[in-house]
Amino acid sequence: MNILYRLTSILLLFTNISCSQDKNKTDSFPKQNVGGMCEGCEAVYESPIPLEELNWIDTLPDFSESGPKLEISGVIYKSDGVTPAPGVILYIYHTDQKGYYSKKGGESGWGLRHGYIKGWIKTNDMGEYKFYTLKPAPYPNGSDPAHIHPVIKEPEKNEYWIDEFVFEDDPLVNESYRKRIQNRCGSGIISLTMNSDGILIGKRDLILGKNIPYYTK
Repeated sequence: MNILYRLTSILLLFTNISCSQDKNKTDSFPKQNVGGMCEGCEAVYESPIPLEELNWIDTLPDFSESGPKLEISGVIYKSDGVTPAPGVILYIYHTDQKGYYSKKGGESGWGLRHGYIKGWIKTNDMGEYKFYTLKPAPYPNGSDPAHIHPVIKEPEKNEYWIDEFVFEDDPLVNESYRKRIQNRCGSGIISLTMNSDGILIGKRDLILGKNIPYYTK
């Protein structure tokens, strides 16, 4: 009887531990799965800085190199389009000045595909973000306009892709291109002006959930 009692107690103990571990795993996952398929979006978790320590401003590694310098900023709003959204992570990456996702060596994970020109930002209390980089070149085959890939990770939701940052004056941002974009979180087509320091300035505000599949406000 004592042996049976002990075996039962041990079984209950392991069951409780297992349930506790499963609960922790469940709690660690986002509560809402949105956006559909997103190849490479996991790169948002490959930040060399812990996500909770990210700043609202980032300078990408190519900014000190030769090329047209670029500053992009904006505000990320909640789905009502009015309330600033703090704590939203924005992961960005793009090609070099020849249109390639170049590497420095030693890359791992999605860095093998995305290259070294990438950055991570977390919006401040006013929903603001800003990054500095060089204006990327289009792919050598001329299939797409010059662009910057963005991935969004907001609290309690999984990571998802949004429309690329592209430039109004790019000849490949034509009628055909405009017809096929989805305007996820709003249009990614931005106009550039040049400031007194010779830096190209662009602005893009984002509305979380706008045109995002499976998104519940």
